[in-house]
Amino acid sequence: MRNKKSAITQLFSKFGIYIVFLAFFVFLSIMNKAFLTSTNLINVLKQTSTVSVIAIGMTFALISGGLDLSAGSVIALSAVCSAMFGLPEGPPTIVPLLVAVSVGTLCGLINGLIIAVGKVPPFIATLGMSLSARGMALLVTNAKPIFGLSSSYVYLGSAKIGEIPVLVLVMLAVLAVATVILEKTKFGRHVYAVGGNERSAHISGINVNRVRISCYLIMGALTGLCGMLLAGRLQSGTPTMGTNYELDAIAGAVIGGVSSSGGVGKVYGAVIGSLLLTMIANGLDLLNVSAYYQQIVKGAIIVAAVMIDVNTKNRGK
Repeated sequence: MRNKKSAITQLFSKFGIYIVFLAFFVFLSIMNKAFLTSTNLINVLKQTSTVSVIAIGMTFALISGGLDLSAGSVIALSAVCSAMFGLPEGPPTIVPLLVAVSVGTLCGLINGLIIAVGKVPPFIATLGMSLSARGMALLVTNAKPIFGLSSSYVYLGSAKIGEIPVLVLVMLAVLAVATVILEKTKFGRHVYAVGGNERSAHISGINVNRVRISCYLIMGALTGLCGMLLAGRLQSGTPTMGTNYELDAIAGAVIGGVSSSGGVGKVYGAVIGSLLLTMIANGLDLLNVSAYYQQIVKGAIIVAAVMIDVNTKNRGK
């Protein structure tokens, strides 16, 4: 009996996110026929794409033993800075794209240096960046949105190739590259080593500070990219956009099996977790469930995911 329970526990630990995802998918499909339509499913993929890009970046931060609470504000700052160059009379689209990624990368570099070199806890460092970036976004725009973006600027966030939104294709490309980096490169192995046991990683010759800073650089670059994608999707750069995106990204990553204490996780798990949250929210909307209850459900799922993570680690000790 004990071996049977152990086998079931191991099975759920390995494939739990997929079992839960399938269960919710079947439940929502039965409860509302509109959920299973191609239009709605594509809409779910589009809604989750920007959060998934942030969740992929958050995976690097979490696996390395860190955290980033500044993502939502950096999205806003990157979006409004790039939108200033994205007007019809402005430069080619590559310029606002580079601006968005550069702004995000700079914020990530500052976060990384403060955490790795300044030895400031990630919670405090990125919380400070969150306040600063949001204030800067409001300052440079005088708290006003930037409208009238060029058609080429909004292409990545709004266009489709066939029936598939370009936004989804960009997310899949980011997922593929991130998977290769984490699972097929020496740097990826170092990220897991630093998050798993910083002291052992240092003794083995890994430059812990460099790895940590690099993870926040990646997080920042993807956040900047997300800023332009979101601005393109909304067809405006708004200094208040991106609110709570960092919390959704953390939730998606943790639900997808990325350990909140570092050293464990996969980027595709973070995407599945983000997709699960978006799917649940979409399904509950179709069922006319109040947004207040949706927040309660989301919170319960997050707590359950962390409890499973903690219990799994405790059993492994």
